[in-house]
Amino acid sequence: MINAFTFDLGRYLIAAGAISLILWLAKGWSDARRIQSRRAKWADYKREFLSSMRTVAVFGLTTISTVLFIEAGWISVNESAINWPILALQVMAMIVAHDAYFYWMHRGLHLKAMFRFSHLHHHKSRTPTPWAAYSFSSFEAMTEAAFVPVYLLLASTLGAPMYGFAIFIFLAHMIIRNVMGHAGVELFPAGWTRSPLGWITTTTHHDLHHSEGKTNFGLYFTWWDRMMGTEHPQYEDRFNAVAKPIRISVNAAANASVVTMAMLIAINTAFIV
Repeated sequence: MINAFTFDLGRYLIAAGAISLILWLAKGWSDARRIQSRRAKWADYKREFLSSMRTVAVFGLTTISTVLFIEAGWISVNESAINWPILALQVMAMIVAHDAYFYWMHRGLHLKAMFRFSHLHHHKSRTPTPWAAYSFSSFEAMTEAAFVPVYLLLASTLGAPMYGFAIFIFLAHMIIRNVMGHAGVELFPAGWTRSPLGWITTTTHHDLHHSEGKTNFGLYFTWWDRMMGTEHPQYEDRFNAVAKPIRISVNAAANASVVTMAMLIAINTAFIV
């Protein structure tokens, strides 16, 4: 039970901590790519971190519930030897499904009847930081957490149980992309929105949602926003204004790698213990 909470706490600390350290160690580079002129204050960091601990508790309980469902036989996990093409398809399918779920859940949270008690807390981070990734109200944390057990239950019912490693990759991808979207600094290179990968959301894409609140509801991809007419009309111009070629000094990259590796070792050791 303790390991479930350690796992969810570890994912948050590793991802948010690593991105924060990289941005700090490469300060000149990150300052040049900062999306908003306003800077988050200490009160913002404190609120984001403390409310993220509440989300960790909700996610931990969801993890425990999912394990109990597996033990009860309601959810199946594929324990056979890994077929890597199948695993890749499982991960991609889960990511695409989660993006669709998130878009429509997010739109629902912005309904007038829902926003104040469910999503307003997250939007207090008008200038988000990596630590805002889990900064949710209890209700929103539950809606965010519901996707994984529901998806695994559906996959099991359809006779296509997920590999455990595929679930792990999905969860790692989810928190990394979540933290990147809240970084406050454009992490994607210049020209990204006009490239063949332009359908993958950038940091600016989600930052515009925080600063203005009425557009850009997607998480990983721009598909739903473009289909539903909810993408910010100046998204590409805003991205181009801050995006630059990615060049980080060797020293900054080396320092970030060493510190990040130390964090990974420390937190994974705590998880094992």
